Amino acid sequence: MAEGIAISVHDTVPVWRGDTPGDALRRSIDLATAVEGFGYRRYWVAEHHSTPALATSSPAVLAGPILQATRTLTVGSGAVLLPNHSALVVAEQFGVLASLYPGRVDLGLGRATGGSPASAARLGDPRRLGFDAQLAELGGYFGGGHQGVRAVPEPETPPRFWLVGSSVNSAVHAGRAGLPYVYAHAIVGGGAPEALAAYREAFRPAPGQPEPHACVAVIAVAADSDERAHRLAEAFVYGQILMRTVDPETVLPTEEETAAHRFDQAERNFLRSRIDPQFVGSPERITPRLAEFLDRTRADELFVLTQIPDHEARIRSYELLAKITASL
Repeated sequence: MAEGIAISVHDTVPVWRGDTPGDALRRSIDLATAVEGFGYRRYWVAEHHSTPALATSSPAVLAGPILQATRTLTVGSGAVLLPNHSALVVAEQFGVLASLYPGRVDLGLGRATGGSPASAARLGDPRRLGFDAQLAELGGYFGGGHQGVRAVPEPETPPRFWLVGSSVNSAVHAGRAGLPYVYAHAIVGGGAPEALAAYREAFRPAPGQPEPHACVAVIAVAADSDERAHRLAEAFVYGQILMRTVDPETVLPTEEETAAHRFDQAERNFLRSRIDPQFVGSPERITPRLAEFLDRTRADELFVLTQIPDHEARIRSYELLAKITASL
């Protein structure tokens, strides 16, 4: 049993029908202050581009007001998608955050681009370095300079580097680099035990990281009944269906809009494929499934992604999940 496992938040800042992106961003700040009171360790924001349903194009910018609004949370990116950026720019952005909030900043990194090919073509370092070269350059800026160029400001306590991925390959990459690793079960369900085992096998100690730190990020929606939890969770999946089949630039549907939709068999199959591997239901349903999952993965930390349209229900879900993990 994963007794005493740390629990953290992964946030994509979903934008629901009737809300503005500003509403979504302000609700994320409000959520951060709530989960801090529930005992969560970290609050990470994702990076997506050209996706109006997710207001997370700039993790470093959003991390600032979340850090300002909280006192104990470690705040960071889950993840900055390094191929989209100059390593120097990332070092400068997170150098500002780490200088203002020493010891409270994480720099989670990913190897994808997080958007359409068209958006990816307009982002990124024009030198088009490989990920390993970018990672080495980024680390160099926090180690006293890189080839005569300094990333300013230079924080006394640099941000902690992480690697986020959804494959055995990314897990091995993180292990060999001596970085803490987060497997995105929320994206690819079923592969976490194998990936985290591969990560531990490949791990090589690094400065500041003498032991592996293996984590999982899951989708979880907890409510007082299974029916209520599933109704809430289905809204985001219905939004994914709309983005894939009707309008890629739509925002996400409301709970009422989702409840009124008649899912055909293909849509229902997709709904099940997205929800069934995750953790949706009442505490009585989630607790044994989550305990068994954490036993199989031997995870050191659990990141939770809850994408539901009712803000108060979202806060309540994170409160229930904190109680569930405390009971394991």
